[in-house]
Amino acid sequence: MNYLWGIMIVIGVIFGAFHGGFGQITEAAVASAKEAVSLAIAMAGVIAMWTGLMEIAQETGMLSACTKRLRPLLKFLFPGLPQESRANELIATNFIANIFGLGWAATPAGLEAMQELKLLSGEKKETASREMCTFLVLNISSLQLIPVNMIAYRSQYGSVNPAAIVGPGIVATLVSTLTAIILCKVMCGGQR
Repeated sequence: MNYLWGIMIVIGVIFGAFHGGFGQITEAAVASAKEAVSLAIAMAGVIAMWTGLMEIAQETGMLSACTKRLRPLLKFLFPGLPQESRANELIATNFIANIFGLGWAATPAGLEAMQELKLLSGEKKETASREMCTFLVLNISSLQLIPVNMIAYRSQYGSVNPAAIVGPGIVATLVSTLTAIILCKVMCGGQR
């Protein structure tokens, strides 16, 4: 991917140089760099706030309570997963973070959950288990109630109503998540 981006940048610069747009390329690069820093600062504040709220939820036991409430759903989605496995808590934490649109907070729990699922399937096994595949597909579909990133981006770029994306976002991610669940159940065919 790095080579692809590098080639595209080199081609763009060469094209601009031969067609008299080198000054425009320089202006665009400087303006884009300034905008990227501004966006990064705005997103850092949003990330800090929501990650802090996730930490508070974890410290107060709210995540544990939510994990207990998600047990029936987790048992339905991952019937081969032992009830006492740490993977259950990590998967629930990942799902909760994704539901609140906190992909950056969901990633560490998701990576740890995959490691736990790999341990459960056998360390020497080179192929992903059904639980690993189901988790990956559900993580990608990611039901979101509050698309924090999109709201922050829309706010940064001057949207009149940055939260207008919430309704369509819920519908789109609900459809993608239900489709993912159906796909996983059909592909697994009830075999565990």
